[in-house]
Amino acid sequence: MQAPVHVVILAAGLGTRMKSRRAKVLHEAGGLPLVEHVVRTALAVAPPERVFVVVGCQAEQVRAAVSRYSVGFIEQGEPKGTAHALLVGRDRLEPLGGLLTVLYGDCPLLTPATLLRLIAQQQASDAAATVITTRLEDPSGYGRVIRDEQGGVLAIVEQKAASPAELAVNEINSGIYCFRSDLLWRYLPEIRPDNPAGEYYLTDIVGILRREGHKVQALFLEDSTEVLGVNTRVDLARADALLRARKTQELMLEGVTIRQPETVTVDCDVRVGADTVIEPFVQILGRSVIGRDCRIGTGSILRDVELGERVDVRPYTLIEEARLEDDSRAGPFARIRPATHLGAGAHVGNFVELKNTRLGARSKANHLAYLGDAEIGADCNIGAGTITCNYDGERKHPTRIGNRVFVGSNATLVAPIELADDCYVGAGSVITEPVPSEALALGRARQVIKEGWVRKRREATKP
Repeated sequence: MQAPVHVVILAAGLGTRMKSRRAKVLHEAGGLPLVEHVVRTALAVAPPERVFVVVGCQAEQVRAAVSRYSVGFIEQGEPKGTAHALLVGRDRLEPLGGLLTVLYGDCPLLTPATLLRLIAQQQASDAAATVITTRLEDPSGYGRVIRDEQGGVLAIVEQKAASPAELAVNEINSGIYCFRSDLLWRYLPEIRPDNPAGEYYLTDIVGILRREGHKVQALFLEDSTEVLGVNTRVDLARADALLRARKTQELMLEGVTIRQPETVTVDCDVRVGADTVIEPFVQILGRSVIGRDCRIGTGSILRDVELGERVDVRPYTLIEEARLEDDSRAGPFARIRPATHLGAGAHVGNFVELKNTRLGARSKANHLAYLGDAEIGADCNIGAGTITCNYDGERKHPTRIGNRVFVGSNATLVAPIELADDCYVGAGSVITEPVPSEALALGRARQVIKEGWVRKRREATKP
């Protein structure tokens, strides 16, 4: 019978090398806080009640960042090192038994597959612990992994304490472990803060376990990027690029065409249907869901959107928290703001802005319009330059337009206002009263022509 697994994620530090007032694990890569990536990986191997995040600096913000996962939290009031972070949670962790896996909140690239390999290797062995290692061309700053003649891990030596021969080793410690819980808790209290920082380092447990006659083994990773820790903004940018490259590759393998994927930004939670085409320099962010056979034009930015099938988003269009149904079209250069809904086959064209508006099926607003707080029915035409005057300086007011309504160019609809089915609004009109069904509404001054006015003006202004 395999031993149960629980996971501890160390996420209590500020991360001074980030040069930030925000805790390091709250910085985002791939559209998610670093610590959220790690929590998701942990949940691939253990249920929420067996996953714990050690918090300290900005604890409430870190809790909030992963609150929806229902994991546990351990408070490390005073940061005294990685071993200390485990010791402060001993009362909750030790009774769980089985295997304890240690992860870091600033290592977002570790995959669930690798974590499962780590646990499987530990479960299949009689070792006290398994540690993930890798090789770096430049291992500066990392603890070196010193192996014995049988290939087991003899010690992990921090750079400051390493001899010249040990410094020549390029196999490094990732800091990610899977322990036999009983042995960890037996020997963890023996770690002492005998180092310049005065901290309790978890790496010291390797030497203690070996001294007591227990084996420590390694899981070597060829892909060193999986254990990349984020310590600086440079590391953060690299992690972000790697996560996004994984995402675009995943989408392409699922049948999505991405032109120049190195220029495209897609967050980790985005879903895209097969046969959709994403053009260069597109950003698809948040939890956007895009259906099949869509096209997302160059330079467009979509955040938390829902697109049906065959939706055409033309270049340089901004869409946020909106829903576009099948066969609808937006752009180029359109702005669709939150709480907007385009019905099936609706068209929004260049330099049209919608906010909190429903545009019905097959309705069109193709040029230079602003439609805010509006409910527009099916088969309507909204002429160029039309605006809904929805704000009176204190409150927002609705505009309601029925089905098959024609609104002429440069119309001004002063809300609250209602236009019934099948009515017409003449171009250039200012509409302040309700328009009944099948009526024509005109709200403009009568045209006046003054013959010869230009000649008379010219003569009057001669020197």
